Amino acid sequence: MASSRGRTRRTKNEINMVPFIDVMLVLLIIFMVTAPLIAPSQIELPTVGQASAAPKGYVQVVIDKDDQIQVRQGNASRDGRAATLRDLGEQVRSVQSLVSPTETAQVPVVITADKSIRYETVIKVMDTLRRTGIERVGLSVQTGG
Repeated sequence: MASSRGRTRRTKNEINMVPFIDVMLVLLIIFMVTAPLIAPSQIELPTVGQASAAPKGYVQVVIDKDDQIQVRQGNASRDGRAATLRDLGEQVRSVQSLVSPTETAQVPVVITADKSIRYETVIKVMDTLRRTGIERVGLSVQTGG
């Protein structure tokens, strides 16, 4: 009995890392083999084309750098009617009737905004126009550099 007391087992205080490394290397090889076989996902973005012909007349909603909104009749008029979001629909309808008294609903509305304003302001104007029943709304962009 005394001899069994002299042989005590010690517990190991370290972790054997070899199995862990083996598993990680196998996973690495699996991912390296399967990665080229997976096709990268393609995102279908909408494209913007140019209209075949410019409209005869249109209404221009101008948002300047101070978030002031003006409603103009196309490019012909440089001075526009001041508008707020509340009366924007009425102002656009009245200018549409000036452009084409017979086909008021077919007159397009182009939003022109200063590049320094917030995106949210343009979206609010578009939303206001849509809520008042104006369907043909577009954005004016500057091409080139």
